Amino acid sequence: MDEALRRYDAGDAGRTELKLLVKELLKLLVAKAPGHAVEVRVPPYGAVQCIEGPRHTRGTPGAVIEMPADIWIPLALGRVTWSDARLTGKVRASGERTDLTNLLPLLPN
Repeated sequence: MDEALRRYDAGDAGRTELKLLVKELLKLLVAKAPGHAVEVRVPPYGAVQCIEGPRHTRGTPGAVIEMPADIWIPLALGRVTWSDARLTGKVRASGERTDLTNLLPLLPN
């Protein structure tokens, strides 16, 4: 992940690096907030279920967060706050437990 992050910081990340960063950062989110109440989607690179609460068994979960990689990566790294990310209009969050403020950043600054 270090090389992908270096290339991302240099503005030289391709699809492979973006996919790696998204997936690794999603894994860190799950490790920090295990559960199945909220689905976090970063199309087309990945989606995970996290955060304790009611588990869904079919179809779309009751709580969904979806955003593009260009928001997820800086958000997960702490370079953008949850409220600022929401203000971009690129973050769709519906349902309970969809405020990630207390879970971010995922890596120490």
